[in-house]
Amino acid sequence: MAETLEKETFSFQTEVGQLLEIVAGSLYSNREVFLRELVSNASDACDKLRYAALTDASVATSEDFAITLESDAKKKTLSISDNGIGMNHADLLETLGTIAKSGTGAFIEALKAEEKDKPGLIGQFGVGFYSAFMVASQVDVVTRKAGEAEAWLWSSDGKGEFSIEPAERASNGTTVTLQLRKDAKEFTEEPRIRHIIKTYSEHISFPVKLGSETLNAAEALWTRAPKDISEEQYTEFYHHSAHAFDTPWHVMHNKVEGTLNHTSLLFVPSTQPFDLFEPERKSHVKLYVNRVFISEATKDLIPAYLRFLRGVVDSQDLSLNVSREMLQTDPRLSKIKTSITKKVLSELKKKANKAPEDFAQFWGNFGAVLKEGLVEDAGLRDRILEVCRFASTVADDLTSLTDYVAHMKQGQEAIFYIAGEDAAKLAQSPHLEGFKAKGVEVLLLSDHVDEFWLQHITEFDGKPFKSITRGAADLDEIKADEEQAEDDKPEEADLSALIAAIKAELGEVVKDVRPSKRLTDSPVCLIADDGDMDVNMERLLKRHGQLQHGAPRVLELNPNHAIITKLADRAKAENASGDDLLKDAAHLLLDQARIVDGETPTDPPEFARRFGNVLARAVAT
Repeated sequence: MAETLEKETFSFQTEVGQLLEIVAGSLYSNREVFLRELVSNASDACDKLRYAALTDASVATSEDFAITLESDAKKKTLSISDNGIGMNHADLLETLGTIAKSGTGAFIEALKAEEKDKPGLIGQFGVGFYSAFMVASQVDVVTRKAGEAEAWLWSSDGKGEFSIEPAERASNGTTVTLQLRKDAKEFTEEPRIRHIIKTYSEHISFPVKLGSETLNAAEALWTRAPKDISEEQYTEFYHHSAHAFDTPWHVMHNKVEGTLNHTSLLFVPSTQPFDLFEPERKSHVKLYVNRVFISEATKDLIPAYLRFLRGVVDSQDLSLNVSREMLQTDPRLSKIKTSITKKVLSELKKKANKAPEDFAQFWGNFGAVLKEGLVEDAGLRDRILEVCRFASTVADDLTSLTDYVAHMKQGQEAIFYIAGEDAAKLAQSPHLEGFKAKGVEVLLLSDHVDEFWLQHITEFDGKPFKSITRGAADLDEIKADEEQAEDDKPEEADLSALIAAIKAELGEVVKDVRPSKRLTDSPVCLIADDGDMDVNMERLLKRHGQLQHGAPRVLELNPNHAIITKLADRAKAENASGDDLLKDAAHLLLDQARIVDGETPTDPPEFARRFGNVLARAVAT
């Protein structure tokens, strides 16, 4: 029994301790949001119990759910009580002693570094309970889990430790009591409390009471007509439902009536949620059935590639008395998912077309995630492609595939792209030189998912996608806006002897050596041959241990570059076969091409030796 247990003292998880130091130092510029966070937590607890009571008789309750506030100016205390699901000993340890999320350390470091954006960062991570320590020198939590007899007291001053001991509580639920700091006594004043609840918690679907007075409308916001909801109310509901602090980038409020009725109130954040790229790729859209909360992580409600969405979906046509697991196999849920996904993609398409500069912010945050749908959702690939935007060599702004095709040059038959890890570095690649000279636009693909969706989508509007780092450059048939007259073009050097010398020296290290059509300024570059794996895909697979050795690449030489023409002349000499400089140059040119691609020489000591030899000869002449 709980009565036989004594008070236990625990240390906060290291990251929580660091977080509390930041919070106690007034993390938010507007401290009153602590009350919003605690009321929001209480609302969540009521939601969870209302669902649990549907399927578990041991936690059934006939009580009307409510959140009650009490203040005492003399004692300088403020308490927030609910009759929700409550917590037991294990829940307290897990919920109020740790941050049970991977990447916590990185989050704390980000908080320390980003002084100006701390509210946004903490909102991304969802640790709103700890905001209580902005105003409180002591926080006590008395709680009893529904269906259990024991109650517990969690207590902490936020300075590194917390305690848990048996307590008394007549019924299930939680009471959070704050011992307010001297500079926070304003939060015991009833007019101040009323103002905060009206400002931040009007949308809470349970009554928020101060004494006998109900301070909020206590109705589900999504059930109201959009015309009756202000922008501020939408924003505060987003803050509540997402435990976020940023302003939503876009709001989508839709009611669908017909064979399958449902209402959705969805938000696109203006900043990346902290767990956006976690391996689980969980959705955080809450599912309700007839305004009864069911789950926040229902699979098959929102596709993984829309996991940045926050908000709620409420359906009148799903069954309440089924388990969450059975619900996930309900075909009606799949239909709701398809309907919502199409609507979201339609809204994003409108935003992209009407406000491209604004859409660029969304794309910077979530474009890489949305493109996952090109791999995962074959049925909606065309719709997703319409929304996709890309950096390119021609446009300062992002471009769509439709715009790219419209701007294609005469004689151009393919959509050219180059893939890598950094769009800015890709823009400087020597592979682009010939394309830039002819004014041919090349897409700069720098997200990891790009290589994978290109395995599934090989063309757009009848135009094939073609990597400029694989195969022939295909530039001869493309007419530039101002084509250089034939008489003005420099005469290309005969590279046959040099190519033979390089092949003899490098052997099977390269697949081939040939003159380049794509280079105008750089002496060399490496490409994958037609039919071989693209350079960036090979790099990605090697990094993830899925490929040990790639195919040898083709070394291309610029026939108009001074270094190449000098070496070509040298290769024609009678004693060229024994020319050590030519041999060193072959390896140096290969290593130069690797370095430009972001790789390292295969043998750094030999690279240094050869470079020194060539430099010494150059200085001596």
